[in-house]
Amino acid sequence: MTKRIAQEGLIPFNVPAANKPCHTWYRIVGDLSSSSTPLVTLHGGPGACHEYLLPLRDLNVENCIPIIFYDQIGNGRSTRLREKSGDEEFWTEELFRAELDNMVDHLDLRSRGFDILGQSWGGMLASKYAALHPKGLRKLVLANTCASVKLLLEGTNVLRAQLPKDVQEVLDKCEKEENVESEEYEQACVVFYKRHLCRLDPWPKEVEAALGHLKDDPTVYKTMYGPSELVSTGNLKNWSAIDEAHNIMVPTLLINGKYDEVQDVAVAPFFEQISKVKWVTLEQSSHMGHFEERKRFMEIVGRFLSG
Repeated sequence: MTKRIAQEGLIPFNVPAANKPCHTWYRIVGDLSSSSTPLVTLHGGPGACHEYLLPLRDLNVENCIPIIFYDQIGNGRSTRLREKSGDEEFWTEELFRAELDNMVDHLDLRSRGFDILGQSWGGMLASKYAALHPKGLRKLVLANTCASVKLLLEGTNVLRAQLPKDVQEVLDKCEKEENVESEEYEQACVVFYKRHLCRLDPWPKEVEAALGHLKDDPTVYKTMYGPSELVSTGNLKNWSAIDEAHNIMVPTLLINGKYDEVQDVAVAPFFEQISKVKWVTLEQSSHMGHFEERKRFMEIVGRFLSG
């Protein structure tokens, strides 16, 4: 008998080190029982939550693709673990891979097959997951995703050097003085974000929500990444998928933006290492092409997944 799957719910996730029951919140847009392969979406941050990926619902409207959104553990509507702030042994990539596997099994996606779209950190997670050849994975989209944090920062440092001199001075001063919690530092980062995170003015409410999540509960983001997109001090600072990328065997689509904080230098190793790969750069976009060039983004992804 086929398990009846709710359109929204909580999935039990066993994490012994959490010392309390944990759950992953999910929402399904569309019909999982349809003939179309479902798409699992992995949000960035870590900790930005699912809302800013909601434009991907267009893929259900235009291509009848069932879309699965979820908040990764520690964030949004999933179990919060503020008490684990700074615990780098707890917040690991392996934890989030286990959560993804747990959700795939709970939703009975193995036998029917599934696709993944990972955006930013979600793509980093998805790349390592795909390299392990998970049963059922059919296609992979890595959107605005770096192959290594070192190369990510190499690109962002070039972009940082193009900021107004006074903004650069504030960033340098606050980082040197370890004053990265200040309003001054936050506002200087916003100048960078308006150029290389999302170039729309005003920002869509979903993008504001994502940044709001990171500010409200920075437990995972600060532990794993750092105080801002410009500095990595957490346990992802040496992260790289370059050595594993050649193990990705499923057809893969790479997308980034011309003005993206994830510059070409950080995407290129995926293009060089993955055997079945296509790379598209959106000429009018930064890190949020699914907002900035929404129609083109959905056309590209829809064709890739449906083809």
